[in-house]
Amino acid sequence: MSGDLVRASDDDRDRAVLALREHLAAGRLTLEEFTERMSTALAATTTADLDPPLRELPAAKVQPRRRPTRFLLSIFSSVERQGRLRLRRRVFCVACFGNIDLDLREATLERDALTIVALGLFAAVDVYVPEGIEADIGGVIVFGHRNAHGNDVPPVPGSPLVRFNVFGLFAGIDLWRVPLAWTKRTLRQVIKGIGGGDHQELER
Repeated sequence: MSGDLVRASDDDRDRAVLALREHLAAGRLTLEEFTERMSTALAATTTADLDPPLRELPAAKVQPRRRPTRFLLSIFSSVERQGRLRLRRRVFCVACFGNIDLDLREATLERDALTIVALGLFAAVDVYVPEGIEADIGGVIVFGHRNAHGNDVPPVPGSPLVRFNVFGLFAGIDLWRVPLAWTKRTLRQVIKGIGGGDHQELER
């Protein structure tokens, strides 16, 4: 190791993680970007290794302008929300004879935890999160299914929690954990890939 390199301490890594959390809350990082940069920061062995995760992130706070997503409604229709969504504490999804797709891969979370409440009647609701984000699904489905798909890898320390609470009658409600390598895949490709077991090959 070169003499001008200094080994990173636990405190150094913790400070970098805290900074990344602030940038995530400010809307400068998506969940996927946060997960990737967090993993790099935690693996840093020198202080120089902590520079790339914080690259291009300004010190000044920027107030996001985009209105937060709070409620999605589908009645005899199909609703898809994705991209750089702003999310606060809760999102409500109500589907009746329709379907909702909520893609959180590029979303920005402004709190430590996000609760998604889904109500489905003769409907389908699907939520997509990047691997490494702690996410769980619970609730009651009558005449239908409630499933979690994808690799349930250990969450990145310090990552936000996504709670998915579901209630349905004749409904199919699913949580999809999307590999980071599939950033550019469409939702249809994600479902097909996980359904075919392609995600398991990435763990080897």
